[in-house]
Amino acid sequence: MTAGEVLPLTATVEPATQSELVEQVRAAFGSDTPLYPIGGGTSLGYGVPPKQKGLGVRLTGLNRIVDYPARDMTITVEAGITMSVLAAELAREGQRLPVDAAQSDRATLGGLIATNFSGPRRYGYGTLRDYVIGISAVDGRGTPFKAGGRVVKNVAGYDLCKLLTGSLGTLAVISQVTLKVRPGCEATAFIECRPADWDAAERLLAGLVTSRTMPVAIELLRGPYWQENAGDGGDDSAVGQLLVGFEGSKLEVDWQIEQLGREWREQAVEVAADHRDEMAANLWRRLTEFSAQSAPLVLKAHLRPSAVTSFMQLLVRIEPRASLQAHAGNGTIIASLAEFSAGDAARVIVQQLQPAAVAAGGGLVVLSCAAGELTRQATWGNAPGDAALMRAVKEQFDPKGLLNPGRFVYGV
Repeated sequence: MTAGEVLPLTATVEPATQSELVEQVRAAFGSDTPLYPIGGGTSLGYGVPPKQKGLGVRLTGLNRIVDYPARDMTITVEAGITMSVLAAELAREGQRLPVDAAQSDRATLGGLIATNFSGPRRYGYGTLRDYVIGISAVDGRGTPFKAGGRVVKNVAGYDLCKLLTGSLGTLAVISQVTLKVRPGCEATAFIECRPADWDAAERLLAGLVTSRTMPVAIELLRGPYWQENAGDGGDDSAVGQLLVGFEGSKLEVDWQIEQLGREWREQAVEVAADHRDEMAANLWRRLTEFSAQSAPLVLKAHLRPSAVTSFMQLLVRIEPRASLQAHAGNGTIIASLAEFSAGDAARVIVQQLQPAAVAAGGGLVVLSCAAGELTRQATWGNAPGDAALMRAVKEQFDPKGLLNPGRFVYGV
């Protein structure tokens, strides 16, 4: 879907420089015009559909590399750069930003920061919050500001970088970002097994806590999407696949694959396969792209890791044909559900899934709902306990409430 189909836009502007962005936000502030920052348009279904007509600010024109001192392991870029272009630039120096981005040829760095999406590598490498060390942005008045710096050890001022990460464009429009980056890896691989039942899956996940290996991803997969992509027909009654990913030097990866295989065999668990080289690269892509697939309802739960298997069982009881991806080491579950209207989805979410997620130490949000519009409570859950503080922060950055009005959580 295009931005115009999701957002109530009266027009769209595309600033070519950060100065143009400042002037456009100032003009909107002066005329009380709502503003909708737009990156690659890959997450337009995330959040509550806004109602106020306003101006779209497309940031893909701000896509330049500002500074890349590769020996310092940092890079400064404009926020409209796509993740695929950024990855290619870093790869030329043997470096990378180890944050997975679905639809990387469209997804922009600024959009990824605004949503704080992360993928399977989060277990080993963390999220974007861990890599943003400097940021330039424009607040709701049209006032430009900066936070952090261009060196890794800069600790001046409040950590506005982390505040803006995940704020869904409601506090400021991000224009430029400085990232710390990591060396590329020589080898990548997955080892796979098929747990006999949910109890076996839980034992395997618990065993990874004490394993001698150091995975960068722990993925528990279940449902038609993974059966079709695996090409083996699968078994609807099976738990699914457990995939454990490793990266590093070839010696490191080979040793860890062999070591975890031994640990599994000691638990009487058969290794189903190991995936290396191009097979591993293709698997990383499938794991990363799952959250972007088109489905009537796509949910994300964040829980205690120990609650992952029980929450997956709840999802399967509600929708037996659900396709599920658990970043099990982090307690994150992505669920693609096909059998719901908007009304049915809202009832299931509010009455069953959100209370279960809260009881498991987390929460649940809607990533997209093609079946129809949901209520704010169904989309985000109950109002958070710090809602008053969030509103106070919002008023400081955007006193007229013009940035992405109505899309984010209560009062923000």
